[in-house]
Amino acid sequence: MATARDRPPEEATEDTSFARGLRLLLTVADRGEARADELSTSLEMPLSTVYRYLRTLGEFGFVDRHGGVFRVGPKLLIGTGANVSSERLIRHADAALRMLVHETGETSVVVRRIGLSCVCLHQIESESSLRVTLEPGEMSPLYAGALGRVLLAFAPPEVLDEVLAQDLARVTDATPTENELREGLAAAVMTGLVVSEGELIPGSVAVAAPLFREDGIVGAIGVLAPAFRADGPWRTRTGRLVAEAARMINAALAEDGSA
Repeated sequence: MATARDRPPEEATEDTSFARGLRLLLTVADRGEARADELSTSLEMPLSTVYRYLRTLGEFGFVDRHGGVFRVGPKLLIGTGANVSSERLIRHADAALRMLVHETGETSVVVRRIGLSCVCLHQIESESSLRVTLEPGEMSPLYAGALGRVLLAFAPPEVLDEVLAQDLARVTDATPTENELREGLAAAVMTGLVVSEGELIPGSVAVAAPLFREDGIVGAIGVLAPAFRADGPWRTRTGRLVAEAARMINAALAEDGSA
């Protein structure tokens, strides 16, 4: 029997109203476009409920209606690269994630942006008894932690403006201020790599790099580790490995897109 750990990320969360809405949104994003009756059948959800969720998502700009089909809306589009499905991203990332776990001994994850949030799609956990993990489907703000900051650094300007217009609540004492965030984003664009410590999970270090197709950013890959195991040499070596893993996935996505 499949467990939550074995199920796709859009099915791995508790079956709340929010989780059902998120599954519907991810299904639209994965398919590129879908009719309401198709969503009702595939998600085993009453058609009236599907329309209610779609109406709410449309009000927030998360989906758009084009005739009889629904597509990802302007709040979520990050270039046509956004049309890479979560399933494809996970499939192409899996080998690279396993390489990172083998080489670093720590948990590796792949994430993507949904609106103003960083969403964990898939992870390969460290075998250490004390490890840092994220649950598939878990969401975090784009401004806290290396994974979110990489996504934010390459997001459209209007997304950055919307994030900065918020009151940036401190997730931990290490969560960056607005000025620190701006500096971090500029560095991320310059280097293509972000390292953070304790910004999202106290006592942890994250190293992350963006994932691209030629037509846009599609997600980010990273490694999570307890801070006491992530000394300077480890961070330097892991940064090189994460960048290498990102190149592997980018090449696979490019080949897949040209097929």
